[in-house]
Amino acid sequence: MNRRIVVLEAAAGPLYVLILAVAVAMLLRGHNEPGGGFVGGLLAVVASVLWAVAHGSDAAARRLPLRSPARLAAAGVLLALCAGLPAWAAGQAYLTHWWGTLPLGFTQLKLSTVLLFDVGVFLCVWGALGGYALALLDDNDDPDGPPAREDAP
Repeated sequence: MNRRIVVLEAAAGPLYVLILAVAVAMLLRGHNEPGGGFVGGLLAVVASVLWAVAHGSDAAARRLPLRSPARLAAAGVLLALCAGLPAWAAGQAYLTHWWGTLPLGFTQLKLSTVLLFDVGVFLCVWGALGGYALALLDDNDDPDGPPAREDAP
C-alpha cells in the first residue's frame, strides 16, 4: 500500500534543487578544499533518493540528466576517460592534467582537465549509486514474483 506524504512531496522540489546546488558547489571546490566529484556525486544521489521517496523511483530516474542511471554513469566514465586524452595526444603521460584560462572580458575563467575528470566522476557516482539506490527503493511490487520464504526472519 502506497501512502502519500503531502508535506514531503511539497518540500521535495525546493530541497532537490538546494541539494543539487550544494552538490555542484562541492564538485567545484574540491581542488582546494574537501569535496570534489565523488562527494558531489554522493550529494546528488541524496537528492535523487529524496525525490524517489517523495514521488517514486521512476519519477526520480526521469529527473536525472540523461533520464537513465546507466546512461548517466556511462557518460561519466567516458568524460573521465576523455580528460586524459589531450596530454596523451601531445605525447605526455595519460591523465597528465592541463591548465588554462578562458578570458571572459571582465574576468578569466580557470579551466583544467582536472575539472573534466571530476565532472566525469560526479556523473558516474550519481548514475551508478543513484541507480542502485533507486532500484532498492523501487516500489513496483511484482505480483508474479517469487513468494516470500517462510523461514526468513
